[in-house]
Amino acid sequence: MKSIICYVDGQYLPLDSAGLPVADLLVQRGYGIFDFLRVAKDKPLFLEDHLARFYNSAQIMRLSIKETKEDLIQIVNQLVTVNQLDYSGIRFIVSGGDAADGYTITAPRLVVLQQPLAMPPDTLPLEGIKLVTKAFQRQLARVKTTDYLMAIYLQPWMKQEGADDILYYSENVVRECPRSNFFIVKDKKIITTDNHMLLGITRKNILRVAAHNGLTVECRDLSLEELSTADEAFISSSTKRITAVKQIDDCVLPPITKASLTYQLFELLKALEIE
Repeated sequence: MKSIICYVDGQYLPLDSAGLPVADLLVQRGYGIFDFLRVAKDKPLFLEDHLARFYNSAQIMRLSIKETKEDLIQIVNQLVTVNQLDYSGIRFIVSGGDAADGYTITAPRLVVLQQPLAMPPDTLPLEGIKLVTKAFQRQLARVKTTDYLMAIYLQPWMKQEGADDILYYSENVVRECPRSNFFIVKDKKIITTDNHMLLGITRKNILRVAAHNGLTVECRDLSLEELSTADEAFISSSTKRITAVKQIDDCVLPPITKASLTYQLFELLKALEIE
């Protein structure tokens, strides 16, 4: 089988021979950022939005990227052409660079990976998933860092609870899931959390299609108590578009149907990908 090609610090290399030096801050301290997008056939989806967030994350984290946006677009197109994957994801990573003292940012490295992905479903699965809530606030929440320590640490507990994902909250306010943004629907209004969380690209597109189709949206703090009164709930991510939520802790929500706003938003979001 042909090895997938990736980009590492100025070079195109087979993935199975690529790596970072142990002196890099990403290895030493986990200091780095990333972004991730889907590629449908040969089309990177919402690439400009992802790159804008990627460069913003780098600026906040004091990580300089020597490659321009045009360079990154060229790298993505080169990987897509060379790897010829039917459906895939592109991951951008910037590390802190080699640090003799294991602490100081030096010359950041850019890594661009392409990996095969399963296609998301063409219609919204109506059965939904279960979330469990956990008090936690990510550091530098507006930045897509490589720090997923808590999310990975909590996996055994989440599975023990019979849940599919975790919903973070702090100060009694809902924040986000480790890899997704969170929404509820109440009285035909779409409500999404707005503070101390990552602004997802799929979230941005949901807000866009909702506004374009005359749907009412509120971006605001959402208390834990409001979850039990929701008519619908769902999470959004680049890889799965929209996933319906059937239960949060012990609270079982009304079932999602084809008449639900969640279902309607899924269809509108899917259509946006082919514009």
